[in-house]
Amino acid sequence: MKKEKKNKKQLILRLLLSAAGLAAVFFLGKGMSRLLYGGSGETREAQEETEGTLPLPKAALTEEELEALFRTAKVNATSLAAGETQGSGAAGDGGEDSDTAPEEKGEGNGAGEEEGDSPEGGEIDFAYLKTLNEDIYAWITVPGTVIDYPILQHPTDDTYYLHHNLDGSYGYPGCIYTESLNAKDFTDPNTVIYGHNMKAGTMFAGLHAFEDRDFFDANREVAVYLPEKTLHYQIFAAYVYDDRHLLYSFDFKDKEVYASYLKSIYDRRDMSTNLDKELTVTEEDKIITLVTCMPGSADADKRLLVQAVLTEG
Repeated sequence: MKKEKKNKKQLILRLLLSAAGLAAVFFLGKGMSRLLYGGSGETREAQEETEGTLPLPKAALTEEELEALFRTAKVNATSLAAGETQGSGAAGDGGEDSDTAPEEKGEGNGAGEEEGDSPEGGEIDFAYLKTLNEDIYAWITVPGTVIDYPILQHPTDDTYYLHHNLDGSYGYPGCIYTESLNAKDFTDPNTVIYGHNMKAGTMFAGLHAFEDRDFFDANREVAVYLPEKTLHYQIFAAYVYDDRHLLYSFDFKDKEVYASYLKSIYDRRDMSTNLDKELTVTEEDKIITLVTCMPGSADADKRLLVQAVLTEG
């Protein structure tokens, strides 16, 4: 009898302990849940309301839409600048002059725009372009190709525009850009400009045309537009290179290093290299290097470089 009562007491005690344990686990779990998901006592409803105010990521534009955005930006920027150059008159009745300005400058015809022709004198409205993206600081045009784009440089992330578009969306085709290792006034010995080799032929895909010797001989100009002036360059080399980072690999500000680097270009014996050996480039010159990828997985570790020397500006 005593043994039976003892067993009952032990059973009740175990039940009580189990209930207490379950309650402890419940309240502990609830407390942890608040710490993990609710902050300092924040309710789920309050949390969802807060999350609802966070900015959503931008939807990426298609490559065609981005190209249209670039072309619109160029037309608007050059039209505004041309209008300011021609003047609108005291009474604001200079509309006819503004309408004829692009045609007078050779940019009113569709064929010229498609070939990458640009206005003379750097007459691009950078104030307008900066309303599209604050990181735009120059514009590059390579006549004979579709290369006719703004140049951007991100203030903190050198590879940002490798994977971000003009509108801030993530993805391809990215933008034409430089890194913070280069000044934005093109006074460095070698300014390296990057762009994707897009299958649709946009961005820096047009650089591959310079692998053809006839095209190389016939198309040698590059123009870089800055807010205060226009820089004119002459292409002197186009060749396939490895994927090393040029600005990390060579100290171009060291004239001996720079001279040795230039000599290595002129000493190339690769039959696919196109060089203008009649155009002498020295360590006193300033060059730009346009860089893009090679097509196909077999050449994934290679880059096409098209290099031009400053001749005016």
